[in-house]
Amino acid sequence: MANKRDLKKDINYVFGEIIETVLDKDEKQSKEGDAIIEDAITHFDELIARVNERNIEDVKAHFKSINADLESKGRDLVDRINKL
Repeated sequence: MANKRDLKKDINYVFGEIIETVLDKDEKQSKEGDAIIEDAITHFDELIARVNERNIEDVKAHFKSINADLESKGRDLVDRINKL
């Protein structure tokens, strides 16, 4: 199980790289690129809020689900970047 600090760093790194890639690749600043950035920020906020939740009964399962969501949402955004 990853600790809270490492999970936050992973979330920050993944979505930061996605945003940076969109800004580098989408030179014209298309609406699709802007939508990807907005979705990345939304997912970032959502996952950080879930990491900071208190009073979780099964902490290990909670962090595993956050990690799985990070991976799936990250892959989805990367697939959308590749279509730009």
